[in-house]
Amino acid sequence: MMNLFKDARDYQIICLGLFLVLGIFLRDWTLQINSILLIIITCLVTQIILSSFLKFNSEFININFKKKQGFYLNNLLDFSGVKSALITGLGLSLLLRANSSNILMLAGFLAISSKFIFNYHQKHFFNPANFGIIITIFLTKSAWVSPGQWGSDWWYLLLFICVGAMVLNKVGRWETSAIFLSVFIALEGIYNYYLGWNFEVLTHQLTSGSLLVFTFFMLTDPRSIPNAKNSRILWAIAIAFLSFILKEVFYINSGIFLALFMMSPLTILLDLIWKENRFCWQKKQCNILVLLSSFS
Repeated sequence: MMNLFKDARDYQIICLGLFLVLGIFLRDWTLQINSILLIIITCLVTQIILSSFLKFNSEFININFKKKQGFYLNNLLDFSGVKSALITGLGLSLLLRANSSNILMLAGFLAISSKFIFNYHQKHFFNPANFGIIITIFLTKSAWVSPGQWGSDWWYLLLFICVGAMVLNKVGRWETSAIFLSVFIALEGIYNYYLGWNFEVLTHQLTSGSLLVFTFFMLTDPRSIPNAKNSRILWAIAIAFLSFILKEVFYINSGIFLALFMMSPLTILLDLIWKENRFCWQKKQCNILVLLSSFS
């Protein structure tokens, strides 16, 4: 218990799990418990298999047969990424809907696999859950994001903001959410005024649970967004403008998710322009990353 809340991912897991429980029991979602379990299990198993494969390749030459160390389970399996995989599984369960469980499992597999495929200097630049959502939607045509599944109750909005602020306080990426949300709200407000719509239309759009989950938990993933603060500010502004264009010009309801997907590769360029230490969840991990960067 002493180490439970030293990792910011612990807060994310609890918060996303809370939202999932609220959605199932208070919003009467059609998503079944078995579908949620399948998504989460797929994410966890994929993470363990792929990370263990990399660990095996890197440590194989270090195994000392003369001392009879041999192949033990703890030498082969790598569980270091299970928290991140669980967060991805919870995020997919909150946001993605599909016609079959197989599609949801595909999303989980693609999401985790993207961390190992689209990787530059030990850093993945696609948010795993976002990658799984977008690719599954385009591949299957039978998956979608439901922006109105949370309704428009104000107490949901307050809950998301309070809990999201708590998580951002631990992660330290609050400016990304603040800039994105401010610019996006300003653009939507100007557009609503131009069309002559009343203020209720704007508030209905902004109390979307999907928008808030995206803003506080997906957009601020510290392992896939730009490292430097200046980069994150420009990046958040660009995503806000692109999200607005996709939503209002091309009428794509899931425009915020597509905008993040399209802008994610820009992270590589921004990290090269503004150099900053990479985020890590734990101090031990930070030391390893510093050591690796010294050789790159």
